[in-house]
Amino acid sequence: MEVLKPATRAIAALLLASGTIGAAQETPAAPTASNADQIAKPRITQLSVARPTHILFVGNSYLYYNDSLHNHVERMAVAAGLFKSSDLTYKSATIGGAALSDHNIDHLLVPKNLRIDRPFEVVIMQGGSAAPLSKKRRKQFGETVALYARKVRAAGGEPVLYMTHAYVPPHPGYRSDMIQDISSMYIGTGNKNDALVIPVGLAFEEAYRRRPDIRLHESFDGTHPSMLGTYLAACTVFASIYGASPVGNDYDYFGEVPKNEALFLQEVAQDTVAKFYGRDR
Repeated sequence: MEVLKPATRAIAALLLASGTIGAAQETPAAPTASNADQIAKPRITQLSVARPTHILFVGNSYLYYNDSLHNHVERMAVAAGLFKSSDLTYKSATIGGAALSDHNIDHLLVPKNLRIDRPFEVVIMQGGSAAPLSKKRRKQFGETVALYARKVRAAGGEPVLYMTHAYVPPHPGYRSDMIQDISSMYIGTGNKNDALVIPVGLAFEEAYRRRPDIRLHESFDGTHPSMLGTYLAACTVFASIYGASPVGNDYDYFGEVPKNEALFLQEVAQDTVAKFYGRDR
């Protein structure tokens, strides 16, 4: 837990910068679901397909860590009673350390190439963790999303963006205001391309605000998600794409996520998503 103490201070610094708390206060917080409107507002707040069954995740190790995010979201959807397992076709295409532009989207969008029976209804795209940190990378990300979004739509799907989480110490690229760069890039890019943005990064910030002691990152690098971080991300994706609350969902990764932790993360995800999209809780 030692590594998260600097992260706690970073979260407090974010609120000080946003003006949400006064300088004399020490309660840690961040520009999260509770004040996301101070960052930007997403224009797209729900998918056009209410309950997609064919979903592709495209990204890097943020997605494949801890038995792969797509597996957790799929199991959560089944546990919620929305589908039978046989109804769902989830695929994940990931490259370690990759930027979004490293993926051959043309290949991935041809059903037979991934041995599926029909085109993906939803394609969830995650950029590299450093994409928001320079003008050059932000420009490349924006251009890639614009191109890939057109291709996804031409193939019959709907493009979605997965907002990444911020670094925490000991990552050498840690900055206290990183979530502001991340959220502005993803929301702005999503709005330009009529794409839903899944606020995973804001959910991480909100979880740390409520419980500074929780470990959502791997302590050895301050960037990759821990098992709890992956579970929170899965809850956030589930709530975003299906418009259903994860609170009370029985899925706990076969007993690996303690029930009390699962419920806490479910509530954080639901609150973050509801506030971000302006939905009723």
